[in-house]
Amino acid sequence: MSPRSQFICQQCGYKSPSFLGRCPNCGSWNSLVESVETYQNGPAWVKKNKRDRVFGNKAIQLSSVKVSKVNRITTGIKEVDQVLGGGLVPGSLVLLAGDPGIGKSTLTLQIISNIGGLYVSGEESPAQVKLRAERLKVRSEKIRVLAETNVEAIIEGSLASLKDTSLLIVDSIQTLWSEELSGAPGAIGQVRESTLKLLEFAKREHIPVILIGHVTKEGTIAGPKTLEHIVDTVLYLEGERFQSLRLLRTSKNRFGPVDEVGVFSMEDSGMKEVTNPSELFLGKDKCAAGSVVIATLEGTRPLLVEVQALTVASQLPLPRRVGTGINNTRLQMLVAILQKHLRLPLGKFDIFVNVASGIKVFEPAADLGICLSIISSFKNKPFSAQTVAIGEVGLLGEIRNVIGLERRIKEAKKLGFENIISPRIYNHIKDTSKLLN
Repeated sequence: MSPRSQFICQQCGYKSPSFLGRCPNCGSWNSLVESVETYQNGPAWVKKNKRDRVFGNKAIQLSSVKVSKVNRITTGIKEVDQVLGGGLVPGSLVLLAGDPGIGKSTLTLQIISNIGGLYVSGEESPAQVKLRAERLKVRSEKIRVLAETNVEAIIEGSLASLKDTSLLIVDSIQTLWSEELSGAPGAIGQVRESTLKLLEFAKREHIPVILIGHVTKEGTIAGPKTLEHIVDTVLYLEGERFQSLRLLRTSKNRFGPVDEVGVFSMEDSGMKEVTNPSELFLGKDKCAAGSVVIATLEGTRPLLVEVQALTVASQLPLPRRVGTGINNTRLQMLVAILQKHLRLPLGKFDIFVNVASGIKVFEPAADLGICLSIISSFKNKPFSAQTVAIGEVGLLGEIRNVIGLERRIKEAKKLGFENIISPRIYNHIKDTSKLLN
């Protein structure tokens, strides 16, 4: 019996031979996803696997399981290896997601130039890939290019050049389609089915596969959210398109940590590793009113970042509270704390807070630095040079301890910051405001 596609409701499991906007069984909208119907009279290997599952697999003691050491494949880029936990694991499926134009293709082309392998491009021709490689000045002798979008043809092409393939990169997963489904490329069914076939190929041939996926506005329709439970590792490349800073984060990793962050600078020659990120985030003028340096944690790495605040008399009935790189709700709460406990007349002032260099800081450890920058701008008095603020500010005005305080202080002292404002010394926001008197 030949395979055929069907549409299955992701909420209740209702099956339909065609797409329906609303599930007749549970009433959910847009919940029917195209998938391949299971073989009833399949080939011999399907029956053999079924017999093995029924009669061959037996439960064993976990203590008796032997684990062999995995030899990881280094990418040649230390920041990427650190995020992955030491390199690529053979047979793993990695999803690299990010906004269009953020640098995903650039980063993967640099990786495959160091390792060698097959680069599958569904969006560009081989000539376009060659032009990008020349612009990045990467070695192209180890790279094989295949312009294809059919997942079955990609697997056949990978098998044909298996001896020369130590890494498979697919750019991008949204362009692939399978012959077993009738949906258009980019549909949820096509994306999921193509990913499952590549996962089977990676595990069978013991070759790492990197999939590039675009993040949609909602992050769910044919995007990485659909694939996170299938792949082994999920990497997100973040940053502003008009800023050079790029952060590589891990949201899922079956073979390593999920709290590491890689820092890059996007330049004309490609992604450049930033060995000392704090120098990228700190401005030259550290003694200006409204400027305070904070110590934030990106994964396990402490970074020193400059927070700038500006307070001006408002011309509006409702003063504005605008935060760039921080949470606006958190900013409004901190302004209310300053008004309550320090009796600062901020009710008629517009307050703008910005984290320099385009980085985003959402952890509570930045509260104290944000408060002190607002106070400094309001009083038009700068803090002394080499000052770092670390701490969470509570609703009662107390300064609370934060995670990794010792690491933050150590990083600050290493870069020459001697005046550390932290919960270890100060217990209330009133005590820190006296530093400007």
